[in-house]
Amino acid sequence: MHSSRRDFLLQAGALGVAAFPLRRALGAARRPMAIASANGLTALSRVMAELRAGADPLDAVIEGVAMVEEDPEDMSVGFGGLPNEDGVVELDASVMHGPTHRAGAVAALRSIKTPSRVARLVMERTDHVLLVGEGALRFARAHGFPEENLLTEKARRAWLRWKERSADGDGWLSPEEEERSDGRGRSMEDARHHGTVHISALDAAGNLAGATSTSGLSFKLAGRVGDSPILGAGLFVENEVGAAGSTGRGEATLVNSSTAMIVEWMREGASPEEACLEACRRIVKNNRVARLQNARGEPSFDVRFFALSARGDYGGAQLHSGGSMAVHDGDTGRLVSLPFLFER
Repeated sequence: MHSSRRDFLLQAGALGVAAFPLRRALGAARRPMAIASANGLTALSRVMAELRAGADPLDAVIEGVAMVEEDPEDMSVGFGGLPNEDGVVELDASVMHGPTHRAGAVAALRSIKTPSRVARLVMERTDHVLLVGEGALRFARAHGFPEENLLTEKARRAWLRWKERSADGDGWLSPEEEERSDGRGRSMEDARHHGTVHISALDAAGNLAGATSTSGLSFKLAGRVGDSPILGAGLFVENEVGAAGSTGRGEATLVNSSTAMIVEWMREGASPEEACLEACRRIVKNNRVARLQNARGEPSFDVRFFALSARGDYGGAQLHSGGSMAVHDGDTGRLVSLPFLFER
């Protein structure tokens, strides 16, 4: 992307959502809708079937997310997810229910295939929002979840390949790397895999819910937690406004409270797409660490956002070109290209 376009986008972001023309929904209000990260496309058919049958939107999104969690071919989520640097799969998930504004989450959960279902029980069966590590595992075990080996042979081989060449591709920073200022940040996408599934749904009564689940940054430090189980970062829902979720570099989303801001910008009148683009601009503006920038001063990582309004509008955005989101409007599910700030 030319610098003039980059400057324009950043200047528009500095003006806030007042600079955006408000776009209205094209479809009928209160028509059931569901959106997802691209890896949730197949799961959206299940989500929509649940909504048509009268299921609560939280039931619907968790059924969809669990499909991805149980798929060993998706190496970013649940069973078959890529492990931490010790070769252990640690999972994070959050769920949020619009009508009650309640939420539940788990982080660094081992040995349980469907963390989204455990997150829901945290919401329903505890006075807490987030359980982590061994405590989350004991809670899941107490509720009958079977412990399983989540490391598939495919994921184990990928971990071994990484171990063989990981000297410059792990999560540890030397003083030299931390102080790097040459504009050649090591891309976190080059050797390591980000991946997450997010689904949000709107039912016929106008109620919203969302769920986000991940195995996190591949080969991460043991105990690392990204944005997916953190409300306001990897997921946020306001029933009267909208829902938003994210994938990509969780550290960037965490320090910008991105999904909470997306919902707030929608409250102020921005469309979902405009709000997601604004969240991307905010990350660019606040990305001041040289090792996380490329030679053009752009982020050397990617983040993607997805949003669904209470009116049934949807949209998303990402930092770099080439991504898509999944949408199901009640008739068909399809992938939709995401707008972006920078050409790859």
